[in-house]
Amino acid sequence: MDKYIGKLVNLKDDEYKEFNSKLCPDTNKEMLGIRVPILRKLAKQILKENNDWDEFVKRDNTIYFEEVLLQGLIIAYSKKDLKEKEIYIKKFIPKIDSWAINDTFVPTLKIKDQDLEEYWNFILPYTKSEKEFEVRFAVTSMLDYFINDEYVDKVLEELDNIKHEGYYVKMGVAWTLAEIGIKYNNKALKYLRGKNNLDKFTFNKTLQKMIESYRIDSKQKELLRTMKRK
Repeated sequence: MDKYIGKLVNLKDDEYKEFNSKLCPDTNKEMLGIRVPILRKLAKQILKENNDWDEFVKRDNTIYFEEVLLQGLIIAYSKKDLKEKEIYIKKFIPKIDSWAINDTFVPTLKIKDQDLEEYWNFILPYTKSEKEFEVRFAVTSMLDYFINDEYVDKVLEELDNIKHEGYYVKMGVAWTLAEIGIKYNNKALKYLRGKNNLDKFTFNKTLQKMIESYRIDSKQKELLRTMKRK
């Protein structure tokens, strides 16, 4: 048995597997049932103690859900600069088949401010992908790193041009728009009340997520309720 797979199998938890399988029905990988904090600790340990980790993260013949997630965490925690890391990220993205893998991997990358332009140009092609989780990767990257003064208008423009019909894409777009609505309220309202390309599901989900936020006041929530598409 491969030493990395052996480490994972030794950490398996059947009770947690049953729970987590219900949360991640989208994955086609076998699940061992290992909590994310444990996988994070293992990823850091592997980077510290093993020089051959890059061979592990490049492997395509993955079996386990946690194996893929561990690959992503090792890439994210590695000390390589972004340009080098993008080689690994590009190879890893097609392996993402679950919102949980994507939504754990993307924020763990911790993209630095000085690397934002480089990363923005890297993620943009994925907004046009036909693969659901490749688009979600780009959208959640916008959520985690680009809701700021410099990029918020570009994010709105790119989100408006996304055409993918996948559920996890639409939920990602709604989540990102809602966060813009919280941080850049006027911009979001102008966008939502103007001419936009959002389908009814994504539009109403955006409103719902904004209404559910404790960072939006009750008066604003009343306005948002009147905007729901029938």
